[in-house]
Amino acid sequence: MGAGDCDSAIVRLGAPALVGGVVVDTAWFTGNYPPHISVEAANVTGHPSVEELVHKTEWTPIVERSAVNGDTRNPFQVKSTQRWTHVRLSMYPDGGIARFRVHGEGLLDPSFAEALPLDLAALENGGRITACSNMFYSSPNNLLLPGTPRHMGEGWETSRRRDAGNDWVQVHLANQGVLAAAELDTSYFVGNAPGWARLSGRDGTGDWFELLPRTDLQPDTRHRFLIQDDRPVTEARLDIYPDGGMARLRLFGTLTSQGLQQVRQIWAASS
Repeated sequence: MGAGDCDSAIVRLGAPALVGGVVVDTAWFTGNYPPHISVEAANVTGHPSVEELVHKTEWTPIVERSAVNGDTRNPFQVKSTQRWTHVRLSMYPDGGIARFRVHGEGLLDPSFAEALPLDLAALENGGRITACSNMFYSSPNNLLLPGTPRHMGEGWETSRRRDAGNDWVQVHLANQGVLAAAELDTSYFVGNAPGWARLSGRDGTGDWFELLPRTDLQPDTRHRFLIQDDRPVTEARLDIYPDGGMARLRLFGTLTSQGLQQVRQIWAASS
């Protein structure tokens, strides 16, 4: 989309989010990268058309016009407490950009939280990884991405253990909720899937309690389990035995009244 002395592109974020930084990656572009870029953001409800976004939307600068280098990962910190749904990247006057990354924290819309059971671990709902034992081959954040993976590289895989321990990952949920079901997906992991898994939960900084006992897993399979514990949780921990790869982790449930109230407060504060 041309806009005067620059070329620009508009991107819809995966969910309303608080943006903490962006990366403008000009990898491989050496003589044809843009000398300068800027990034703007907007908060638009519903499903606006391209026409509405281009001509009828108010855009707020989150990265002022700045110089970038060629064949370089150019990071920019964003200081904003407002939620955004779309961003617009502009380059001056033109050129090539390899990747555009927007880093932040997804926000759960309270109106959907009241109406639907949700994946409380999903990144787009505000879930996030807080700790893990190993990320030798790939990031544990892949576990919480939307959609199904296309290959093994889009999951989380640990290195082979040389001791008697096991690998694990810890997830902070969208907010306090009660889990009803879990999905442990080993899709595409055939010779390197874990043999067993165990799921635990806790509320705040309380003690961990078992949600799913140590259970056999099959390779390249989407496993679904009902959770029979109605205690509220804000965090979950997945232990895999002894190591291996997981494609996705889904934790379905509903927010408690306390969790819903906190989601409403966060949503209102970011408006």
